[in-house]
Amino acid sequence: MIILGIDPGTRVTGYGIVEKTPGGILHLEHGEIRPSRGSVLSESLRMVFETLLEIVDRRKPDVLVIETIFYGKNVKSLIRQGHLRGAAMLTAPLRGLPVYEYSPLEVKQAVVGYGRAEKRQIQHMVKALLNLPSPPPADASDALAMAICHAHTMKKETA
Repeated sequence: MIILGIDPGTRVTGYGIVEKTPGGILHLEHGEIRPSRGSVLSESLRMVFETLLEIVDRRKPDVLVIETIFYGKNVKSLIRQGHLRGAAMLTAPLRGLPVYEYSPLEVKQAVVGYGRAEKRQIQHMVKALLNLPSPPPADASDALAMAICHAHTMKKETA
């Protein structure tokens, strides 16, 4: 099973692709989508959507896994994150993929074993679990962690 994890962010959208095999979890690809600083929202949404659609078409994942909205104090950031999350999620039904959602707490518990783990701890565990030469960038690492979480959990379709 090939799993595409997405970490939608207001400035950077991370993605990570793993394959769950009988022998374990294999790293396939990871990266970050970075719209130009100062881009209008519609342009950022287009860039995230088109890039993820290209990745889906190239890698042919079986499922898409995305982080639930993280509640914060900045309402403007939450709204922007919601737009980006929607653009990312739209790739799934267009390619017939089921969507699964995990909270940051669920992902941290599944990958690090501690629900309040810091980004650096997640990066270290992702590096170790996927046998990577160096830790991935923070947003890509979060996306890989989501894919790893799904590989371990396999929860039912939620979105």
